[in-house]
Formats: sequence, structure tokens, C-alpha cells
Amino acid sequence: MSPPRACFRLTLEYDGREFRGWQRQPGGCRTVQGTLEAAVEAVAGQVVRVEGASRTDAGVHAEGQVAALRLATRLDAAGLARALNAVLPGDVAVVDAAPAPDDFDPRRQARGKLYRYALWNGPARSPLRAARSLRVEGPLDLSAMRAGAALLRGTHDFGSFQATRSGARTRVRTLDRLDVVVAAPGEVALLVGGDAFLRHMVRILAGTLLEVGRGRRAPGSLVAVLAARSRAAAGPTAPPHALTLVRVEY
Repeated sequence: MSPPRACFRLTLEYDGREFRGWQRQPGGCRTVQGTLEAAVEAVAGQVVRVEGASRTDAGVHAEGQVAALRLATRLDAAGLARALNAVLPGDVAVVDAAPAPDDFDPRRQARGKLYRYALWNGPARSPLRAARSLRVEGPLDLSAMRAGAALLRGTHDFGSFQATRSGARTRVRTLDRLDVVVAAPGEVALLVGGDAFLRHMVRILAGTLLEVGRGRRAPGSLVAVLAARSRAAAGPTAPPHALTLVRVEY
């Protein structure tokens, strides 16, 4: 008798430096989705498609990416997590697993996501922080950054904060959180939470707020940036290595 088919919800942690993002790509590029699917095939002998809540870009990390897979197995969720972790490479792990309804869709059913963009603004470079934080030399006006962030919170057309040719059907998104926090001297983080995000949106928000913090833009100018609905109006796209998907909310 064949084992029953079950749906599982996995929570994943990964170091994105050696991945070309979440989504499987042609040509054999190393991706998180592809790596996880290969691990499932090794464990269960089945070719399955793993769906993720967020299509993180190349180089972006995750502490709480959520994925779903449907598998014919007698393993329970904990057993599946142990089996996958035994074969997964060292830069990705299943940190939690649970049974899920068969119609669970981690992307469409998500109510919100929280990202963290990490900055290191200490007096000297920090080798231990270099892989997960963007080094920012010189003073940062955090009060100005917070004032600019306040103008971006809420529901807006974020067309100025999306990658060129992103192809989104609508550019209206709701940011319920955009905070500039200091965890320790020199350690600054942008915490960005919302219902959904355009391609590169968090990184463009980070690059634009950095220009405010460096005095290159006035905080109030971000009203005009939003109104322009043009990528050219916003700041640069900050590098991916300092961005982490913290959690997905349901």
C-alpha cells in the first residue's frame, strides 16, 4: 500500500551568498528552491515542486522563509525535517516543519513579510559583520532617516521603488513598518514590513534612505519621489548581502 500524500509547511534558514536567489533557474544555477527539491528527491525518491513565500534575490539571506511541499510519505513533519537536514548543504536548513492543509499556498496566503536591512556604521570596518551588513562610512543622520521613513509608511504606489521592467500588475503596496533602529553602537537596521513587495523594493528603500542619512536628500523630498512613480526618482539599489527575510506572517 502506497503511503498517503501529505502537505508540509517548512520554515527555512539560509545564507544567500552562494545562491542565485530562491527561484529555480535554467542552466543549472544554484538556487534555494532547486537545492531543497534535490534534497527531497534524495530523501523520498520523488520529484516534487517546492513553493516559497518569497522569491528572494541572489545573495539575500533568510531566517524565516516559508515553503510548502506535497509528498507521499510515512514520515511525520519532524521526521521529514531531520531527513532533509541530513542531506542539505551547510548553508540552508529546515528550522521548523509542520503539517499543512493540502491547499496551503505560502505566497498567496501570506498576510505580511518582515525584512531587515543591516548597516554597519562603526568607526572601523568589521570583518565579522561584512557578510551580513553594508559598511557605511561617515556619520549617518538617523533622525533624518526616521523622518523620511515615516513619509513612506502606509499605502502608496511604490513605482519609484521597483526594479526597472519588474512587470508587476499593480505597484500599490502597504508598508505597515519602516523603522530605523540601533541594536548596538554602530549597528543600524532598517526593519521593513508590509503586505507584499515589488522586485528590489526593500533594497531601493534602503538605498534611498541612506542618501537621506548622508545628507544627499532631504527627508521631505521622499514625498516627491513617491509621486514621481519613476525608478529614476529614487536612490540606488542597495547591495543584496545585507538583506534578510526575517519572517512571513499568516
